[in-house]
Amino acid sequence: MSYHGPASVAGTPVRAHLSGRWEPVDGRYHWGGRIEPDPTVASLVRSGRRDVELRIADQARPARLAEIDPWGGVRVTGVGEPPWPPRAESEDTEE
Repeated sequence: MSYHGPASVAGTPVRAHLSGRWEPVDGRYHWGGRIEPDPTVASLVRSGRRDVELRIADQARPARLAEIDPWGGVRVTGVGEPPWPPRAESEDTEE
């Protein structure tokens, strides 16, 4: 299951590339991916803020920001139900 499209991180509109998997070791769904370069999201990471809300359409989930990649994108991870609709696999929806 994956998602590529518009999202928001801490209220900032972004584009996200996310996928997930069921982890048999802990019995939970782990999802994550990359937020395309955005100076506001990068400044959150640089200021030490890691716990954010990631929203896609009307679904919001707690997420954790990780490192900034060499191109300015930010890695994001989450555990539990993903923030994208089940039918969003490989879609690039514009909402």
